[in-house]
Amino acid sequence: MGEQNVETRASEEQIQAFTVALLEDIRALELMLEKGMIETGVRRVGAEQEMFLVNHGFRPAPIAVEALAAIDDPHFTTELARFNLEANLPVYPFEGKFLSRMENDLRALLEKAFRSIEGLDAKLVLTGILPTLGLGDLGLENMTPNPRYFALNDAMVRLRGGEFTTRIKGIDELFCTHDNVMLESCNTSFQLHLQVGPEEFAFLYNIAQLITAPLLAAAVNSPVLLGKRLWNETRVALFQQSVDARSEAHQKRGGRHRVSFGDNWLDNSALEIFKEDIARFRAVLATDVDDQAVERVMRGESPDLMALRLHNGTVYRWNRACYGVYEGVAHLRIENRVLPAGPTLKDEMANAAFFYGLMAACADEYGDIRKRMNFDDAKANFVAAARLGLKAQFAWIGDRSVPADELILDELLPMAHSALVDHGIDSADVDSYLGVLHDRVESGQTGAQWMLDSLAGMEDSGRTMDERMRILTAATIERQATTEPVHTWKLARADEVPDWRPSYERVGQFMTTDLFTLHPGDIVDLAANVMDWERIRHIPVEDDEGRLVGIISDRLLLRLLAQGYGKRDHGPVVIRDVMKPDPVTVGPETPTLDAMRLMQTRKVGCLPVVDKDRLVGLITERDLIDVSAQLLEEQLRDALEVPSRKPDSGKPDAGPSEAGTA
Repeated sequence: MGEQNVETRASEEQIQAFTVALLEDIRALELMLEKGMIETGVRRVGAEQEMFLVNHGFRPAPIAVEALAAIDDPHFTTELARFNLEANLPVYPFEGKFLSRMENDLRALLEKAFRSIEGLDAKLVLTGILPTLGLGDLGLENMTPNPRYFALNDAMVRLRGGEFTTRIKGIDELFCTHDNVMLESCNTSFQLHLQVGPEEFAFLYNIAQLITAPLLAAAVNSPVLLGKRLWNETRVALFQQSVDARSEAHQKRGGRHRVSFGDNWLDNSALEIFKEDIARFRAVLATDVDDQAVERVMRGESPDLMALRLHNGTVYRWNRACYGVYEGVAHLRIENRVLPAGPTLKDEMANAAFFYGLMAACADEYGDIRKRMNFDDAKANFVAAARLGLKAQFAWIGDRSVPADELILDELLPMAHSALVDHGIDSADVDSYLGVLHDRVESGQTGAQWMLDSLAGMEDSGRTMDERMRILTAATIERQATTEPVHTWKLARADEVPDWRPSYERVGQFMTTDLFTLHPGDIVDLAANVMDWERIRHIPVEDDEGRLVGIISDRLLLRLLAQGYGKRDHGPVVIRDVMKPDPVTVGPETPTLDAMRLMQTRKVGCLPVVDKDRLVGLITERDLIDVSAQLLEEQLRDALEVPSRKPDSGKPDAGPSEAGTA
């Protein structure tokens, strides 16, 4: 994440001083390019591995600080959230067996981390988005205690001028608001670096843009967020929205997001990117900079360009231009940020081989891509890949429209294979890693498809969505341990996590969210019919903004019926006249035992679940009776050593359910 010594709330004067340093860094970089001080003729690679920490219940474990102390290895560092870690690999020359060296080094680092955190009752999992994440995990209390992260959050919130809104449509639809940038921490990636010469930077950066779509289509691994099935690579949509710091006025003008694919091909050099990002996005972080960059360049030294690198870390292009200094010599890199973490190290290295192979192959095969393809087509391909994975349709070179899997198998994989071998990369490594990617694409089982098919297979199991997400996470960890790539994985099974209790600790984990609701102005006859048709006993009443204003029950309707409510002379009875106003409520994070006690003491048959004054779910007496009975049954089984089973979900023909749904 770069420089950490930043001002937690920079003043206008500090931002101005930082901007002066930022402009000097640009002038210094221009001088370095003119003087030939940027390393050329050298090809090096590197990678960053992000990961999640989970506890014994397969939920986020906010122990990153403790985990780093236990691991005690400089290759590891923090990320935005306490439940994330990052491992940084060494630099490798682009030659020989660098791919297998990367895998072996990364495997050694992860195995060390696994061993080190066993005493913390935690595990590591490689996945683009952790299925068990909930909104309750994304508060500032789970932000890593680092001044940079809090300063970045404060700055983004000030620029935004209100809550961050996330809306993503896929198989399901997610709509939520959040008051900080922690939604960004739902994403983990496997980031690849490629050092290139300054004279070839623009040409190769355009190639990186071109290949991003097919690369992503083959690698998608993030189809689930907050219990919703969304895009094949939901990280793309989530990252853009989670740090969208544009004010309402900027949104109306259509200003660019800080997370961006870009708008045009690059023409001349990396300076175009750095200058545009400074022009478009004001500095949001500041630090004391005494680099004297221009003076150092005039002395023949390579400056750190600290201001430029700090600002560059707050603008998130999917292919990022990076400046760095290695062994005293300045260089430029292209950082590919689109690949998700996981599903396995073998899969990640297959993705890496495909990326590096395509970078070499397409440069030779296609030449100046600006003359071969419209940039908007490359951008549209990227969005299609994120949404649909291998089922995407791409606009490609030669005015063709081609399915993603066909393009990869018939054209791009053979090109990548030949290019890697021609550049002296070990042929056994090339065969192994690109063979994994070939088999994945041919089978159609990406990490995303494995998750979606696993969830579909559990639909009739009676498991709650919370249980299914825990099963998905547990199965991912178990299969990752085998080192077998994802296209060989069997689907997750509903019986893979026998302990159901962690899925019933809080009411938000098992509340009913598919609710039938009424408006205060609806007639009572409608309520009676809905209860009869859908076999439910309680219906929440909400206003036009989704605020809970009352509740109506079958018992109340029976009393009204006995009183002849339908015979009023002045018209039908409406809900507002008969509902129970201001019902007792709980929040999604309310412990289940507290909800049980509340229901008992207040003598109510259901509890609407409310978050920020909005109705989000409902739990009923029947739900809690099922949990209580199953817990008692579990204790008896433990005493008798009888195998366990999950809670009874109830059967449709057993009588009316207690929830506001069928």
